[in-house]
Amino acid sequence: MARKRRSGEIFSMSFLDCMSCGFGAVILFFMIINSRNDIPDDQTKALQAETDKLEIEVLEGRKNLALSRTSIQKLETEEDEANDQISIIKALIAELQAELAKYDDDTLAKIQAIEKLQADIKSLEEEVKRLLALKKEQDQAGQRIRSFKGEGDRQYLTGLKLGGERTLILVDRSASMLHETIVNILRRKNLPESEQLLSRKWRQVVASVDWLTSQFRPKSQYQIYMFNNVTVPVIKGTDGLWLDADDSDQINDAINTLRRTVPKNGTNMYSAFQVIRDMSPRPDNVILLVDSMPTMDAATSTKSVIMAGERLNLFSAATQLVPSGIPINIMLYPMEGDAQAAVSFWALALRTRGSFMSVSHDWP
Repeated sequence: MARKRRSGEIFSMSFLDCMSCGFGAVILFFMIINSRNDIPDDQTKALQAETDKLEIEVLEGRKNLALSRTSIQKLETEEDEANDQISIIKALIAELQAELAKYDDDTLAKIQAIEKLQADIKSLEEEVKRLLALKKEQDQAGQRIRSFKGEGDRQYLTGLKLGGERTLILVDRSASMLHETIVNILRRKNLPESEQLLSRKWRQVVASVDWLTSQFRPKSQYQIYMFNNVTVPVIKGTDGLWLDADDSDQINDAINTLRRTVPKNGTNMYSAFQVIRDMSPRPDNVILLVDSMPTMDAATSTKSVIMAGERLNLFSAATQLVPSGIPINIMLYPMEGDAQAAVSFWALALRTRGSFMSVSHDWP
């Protein structure tokens, strides 16, 4: 009996299987390679886009940098021009400061002069207010006319008669009109005439005459005489003549003449009162501006010293020349050492039915 051959198990692979496996491996290899090549392409595009963006930003930055450099250059140019202008202005300021320093003293003097003028203007304004108040008072007094003997009517203001058709003003221009005290009279007599004319007392007398002339009635007449050792009219060539009160230019000339007249010599009241008697027609109102009793009865005198009793006798003799019916209105500017003056002149005003006024330092 024959033995049965045992079948053996043999592993074998066909050629086709090998080729399939190799081809599959190749395909797998290419698939792996392709899958790995896709990733870098996307990153490259992203990086390229980022690079382009950065390049654009760099270009914009360069452009802005160029503009900034241009702006800086422009600003530097403007700064240079401004510095040049500043230098010019500084030079002008230095020049002006030098000029101001040069005229500093003159400027200070001008400022002081301006301040003085302002003070004078203020003083004049106060004077105008006071005069306006006096004028108002006068207008009110004009409605209360007082009658008394003589020609024309008499109008009073604070006791002083201002009316009349013919007003005669007698102004004492003796040396005593330089001051209220004897010592200062002697001192001022030795000063230059320009200084004597600035004497407060004499300027007050002239201001009083100026005020009196402003009170003249329209269409009335006047005359102004000044007396010391002799008596003369203020306006030359008008001796014995009555002047028209409406002629304001002539009155201004008279006041200016008084301002230029220097008080000097003694007091001859005899010649002053003789004018009252000699005027034709005679005045109906006399205003006497005086400060003391007379010291002489002629143009010259041999006496260097005269006593109070002798002065009283000279005054009494002079008053005998005053015609009756003519009021003598006294404006007394008191002087040191002449105690009899106030009583004597007050008695003269009372006897002639005139008025008496002792002038204060701030009148008119």
